Amino acid sequence: MTTREPIIQEPEASEPEATRRGAGVAESSRANRGWWDRNADEYQVEHGTFLGDDRFVWGPEGLDEVEAELLGPPEDLKGKDVLEIGAGAAQCSRWLAAQGARPVALDISHRQLQHALRIGGTFPLVCADAGALPFADASFDLACSAYGALPFVADPVLVLREVRRVLRPGGRFVFSVTHPIRWAFPDEPGPEGLSVSASYFDRTPYVEQYIENGVGRAVYVEHHRTLGDRVRDVVAAGFRLVDLVEPEWPAWNSSEWGGWSPLRGNLIPGTAIFVCVRD
Repeated sequence: MTTREPIIQEPEASEPEATRRGAGVAESSRANRGWWDRNADEYQVEHGTFLGDDRFVWGPEGLDEVEAELLGPPEDLKGKDVLEIGAGAAQCSRWLAAQGARPVALDISHRQLQHALRIGGTFPLVCADAGALPFADASFDLACSAYGALPFVADPVLVLREVRRVLRPGGRFVFSVTHPIRWAFPDEPGPEGLSVSASYFDRTPYVEQYIENGVGRAVYVEHHRTLGDRVRDVVAAGFRLVDLVEPEWPAWNSSEWGGWSPLRGNLIPGTAIFVCVRD
């Protein structure tokens, strides 16, 4: 990454339609790379204050790695090689570097990594797909992903196996995703978001698309896995699941973030964090 020039893209002529349909690995990757490139600026403006420049926050609840220690005690991070997947503006990597770790921040979006450059840091930034990590086997001691990659990929086991490949024996991978139960509820922060509106067991991807010559062109894709699916994916990739954290909504957090809010957070979980070990 050497350029700070903005990405110039023509705006879409209209709003995409939302639908539920199949979306494979290549289509999901292409759509989400474009979506994050187009929306990175707005995302950082809207959420940058909450995320900070050098905090490690696991999700909208505000659970901070300082208190959670899901990667281990901060003093044990010194000298560790850590891969952050779906790094965005690399806030988590910046916090890791401050603890003495050697992070590498990876994201599929070039524009998100330009925000990482804007904020600054001395660690490497890598623009790549999480399903094809450009690193040698056993390159890292730890890996982490705070809402990065896993909600958006069609083949999560492929990504998990790639992460396991680049971890050293005994390495830990911790990742957070939208809690699977949220798939059954409308993505609304108010009372309308408290009534079940869809089947929890329907794995059909959520797709935003434009219709061109009768064919849908996806511009955003999100994939649903049940809680059991996520556990089975972790095991199928060769990891051992050692913890599953469901952060409770803290009293101090009055923020709304999309469908996350104090109202919903006090009643149903919004984030699931999987703590996995490569034996």
